[in-house]
Amino acid sequence: MNEVIALEGVAKRYDDAAAPALGPLTLSVAKGEALAVTGPSGSGKSTLLNLVAGLDKPTEGSVTVAGRRIDQLSEHALAKFRREHIGMAFQFFNLLDDLTVTDNILLPAQLTGTGRCSATARAAELMDMLGIRKHARAYPGRLSGGERQRVGVARALVNRPELLLADEPTGALDTASGHDVRELLTDLHRGGQTVVLVTHDLALAEACASRTIHLVDGRLALDTHARAVR
Repeated sequence: MNEVIALEGVAKRYDDAAAPALGPLTLSVAKGEALAVTGPSGSGKSTLLNLVAGLDKPTEGSVTVAGRRIDQLSEHALAKFRREHIGMAFQFFNLLDDLTVTDNILLPAQLTGTGRCSATARAAELMDMLGIRKHARAYPGRLSGGERQRVGVARALVNRPELLLADEPTGALDTASGHDVRELLTDLHRGGQTVVLVTHDLALAEACASRTIHLVDGRLALDTHARAVR
């Protein structure tokens, strides 16, 4: 299977609004692709991300992720599917302040029933890869914004998901930390990770996305492929 995401005729309406918040939209994302979703506020970026994550369901059309029609799944099945196949990194990190860095990273693995030894080895591997091993026993409040985002990405990747979703991953960071996260996402894409990121940061899209789509009023206004990720 080459497609990690396939949206067919997807539309989302709220409160019987005349115009949909998104769509109709047909879109596919290939395995190993890094897609940046851009557009002004209210253009449908967050709606698209929520549909792909299974956090919302379309009014029309079908949403297939990693070979499964997720719009047809129950809430319980969706939660299980997300834990096993989708990693999510958030603008404000969503880390648990009373857990150490290691325990924050381990949480999704524990929810899927992964053995402690295997999960701990995977967490150590990710901390080494992301340059945060020295913070393994620290608490999130002691870290910089860029370091906390790296912990969030490690947590998102601990179950080896087919898809990483990143929602404004540099939005809460200073310039230097934002640059670090751009490099991180670029490295993950180069390593073969499929990434979809929603961003207002055009420098982020240009630096680490192999493809960028631009939404306006819920419609696809532009779909461009980069020559290469630098």
